[in-house]
Amino acid sequence: MGKRARRVFFAFVVAATTAGGAGVLFTILESDGMTPFELAIQVLFTILFAWIAAAAWTALLGFFTILRGGDKFTVTRVFAKVGRRPLSDDRRTAIVLPTYNEEAGRVFAGLRAMYEDLAATGQLDHFDFYVLSDSTDPDAWVSEELHWAALLRQVGGQNRLFYRHRPKNIARKSGNIADFCENWGHLYEYMIVLDADSVMAGATLVDMVRLMEAHPKAGLLQVPPKPVNQNSPFARIQQFASSAYGPVYAAGLHWWALEDGNYWGHNAIIRIAPFVQHCGLPVLPGREPLGGEILSHDFVEAALLRRAGWQVLLAYEMDGSYEESPPTLIDHEKRDRRWCQGNLQHIRLLFARRLKPVSRLHFLMGVMSYLSSPLWLLLLIASWLEAFRRVSTKPVYFFGDNIFPAWPVSYAFEATTLLAFTLSLLYLPKLLGYFALLGDRERLGGHGGAIDVVVSMVLESLFSILLAPIMMISQTRFVFSTLLGTGIHWTTQQRESSGLRFREAASAYWRHTLIGVVVGILTYVLIPDFFWWLSPIVAGLVLAIPFAQISSRPGLGRELRRSGIFLIPEEVDPPSVLRRLHRFEGIPAKLPGTLGGELGANATAIERIIVDPIANALHVSLLPPAKPSRSRKLYLQGLIQKYEDEGLNTLTRDERIDLLADPDSMMSLHALVWSKRADAALAAPASSVA
Repeated sequence: MGKRARRVFFAFVVAATTAGGAGVLFTILESDGMTPFELAIQVLFTILFAWIAAAAWTALLGFFTILRGGDKFTVTRVFAKVGRRPLSDDRRTAIVLPTYNEEAGRVFAGLRAMYEDLAATGQLDHFDFYVLSDSTDPDAWVSEELHWAALLRQVGGQNRLFYRHRPKNIARKSGNIADFCENWGHLYEYMIVLDADSVMAGATLVDMVRLMEAHPKAGLLQVPPKPVNQNSPFARIQQFASSAYGPVYAAGLHWWALEDGNYWGHNAIIRIAPFVQHCGLPVLPGREPLGGEILSHDFVEAALLRRAGWQVLLAYEMDGSYEESPPTLIDHEKRDRRWCQGNLQHIRLLFARRLKPVSRLHFLMGVMSYLSSPLWLLLLIASWLEAFRRVSTKPVYFFGDNIFPAWPVSYAFEATTLLAFTLSLLYLPKLLGYFALLGDRERLGGHGGAIDVVVSMVLESLFSILLAPIMMISQTRFVFSTLLGTGIHWTTQQRESSGLRFREAASAYWRHTLIGVVVGILTYVLIPDFFWWLSPIVAGLVLAIPFAQISSRPGLGRELRRSGIFLIPEEVDPPSVLRRLHRFEGIPAKLPGTLGGELGANATAIERIIVDPIANALHVSLLPPAKPSRSRKLYLQGLIQKYEDEGLNTLTRDERIDLLADPDSMMSLHALVWSKRADAALAAPASSVA
């Protein structure tokens, strides 16, 4: 089937499925005239049913694609035709890792794992690595410098592994990447964009470059990242769902998107020249949150590349691409809140000029991923009000002079059929994911085998049933707060957690619990028959606090893993890059300096930078030349005096940043500390000066 025919077919089957479901509902509702509540139910159900149908058909098409072993448009098919050719010597690739106030030990352990895994392929000479720091936390900033210097020594990465700290966090991650392109992009043909928690296998990095060279019209190639490395039940369930169900959905997305694919912001390779030429992001008119800088820049950059005629490809069949998901429900919602604002901004881009229709569809799908929650809530409210109206209305069986009663017509069969069909569409991607696993013995074993996979699927389904109403309320709040003008503060994603305390969970979800209790009691008292239909939603809200707390416990997650539940192949047989990551995470980095033991294990990164001669020289060498004004010099001298009189802890975060950014101030602080040490040594030569 050709490209255009695929899209026509996909649009037809989604529209036909939606029309069928909406038609059955219309038959049920209009039998005795349609009330305003029933009209609202009809409209909302039709919109949401189309959303469900699109997801189900995407998974079904992906399942058949996997069953056939791919199709003629599968990106990696080119390897079967021409093989894996050597990389071109005149086309270099930059691997860029933007970071923002992350834990430096984990960031550089991942970087070292990728570096050494890439070196094992024999293709390291074609790549350079860049750590692009936007960190605003002073300890995070200087810790990055120390870990970078340690990594240089460990792997011999001079002239191949670079670090840059950007003094002003303009336009967040997209601005960070733009700064790289402006200053160093001309040196490279491609860049592979990572997140701070990304890990990619060396062979995958090399194959990404090969695929770009084999597809000269490709501007961007996305490799789907798989969540790994988490212990909490919440994150482990997300890992399992992504690993078991994700491939059929990704294959289906590629089936109808083809060269009009999307960009997920990381674990992707980009051709730099067209990216620089066409992907400058506009500043949306108006005030934040819907105006100002674009948060979800990735969708927009993919759309701009397509508008310029470059292909955006999805290599759904490639392995070796990994990330880490939030460990708790609270952390998941913090990230979701950012994504919500970014995706809602895309409403303003839906009708931008000259965009490809599929690019507009990607925008619409991103918007609907959040608007669907308030729409589901409105559907439930309309259904509740209609049910209450019916139980409050006395039925009339005789009309006018007619002596024969007009019995109400039962549509129980149609209603039951529609409900069953809707649930089937909702669960179809999960079932197809399981059937795809059954057809791949290696992947099935990697998930624990046929029996353990069934147990995992049942538990994951129960988890999803409880999670859905919680996220419905939370995302509805996110949507309305965004539309009402409440913006967000960009925070670092939590990568690890020892579990939520009851107070944390209760503080976050007491409103959900209250809503569940109130709705449950009102429904049971006023509409007892409707209560049992609503019970799964009520249960999820009432149990929100213990659900959040229990699902955050790493110990429980490890027990589930030992029992073979929610296993993924990367745990059964870890690839070399993840084995390296686990090993390097367990080894404390040997940070540069001559006073490591003397400073003590609890010394902060800033204390090390101030006191240690080598660390201080390293930091100063990485700073750009500074020519502060007279007033600025006086301000910095005042901070140095404050440090001398009252100590480091009395300086605010901004004051520490100001000192760290000025090379003369850092050398002055270093000289001040050592002059005090010398004075102390002269005064008490027999004692040890700390």
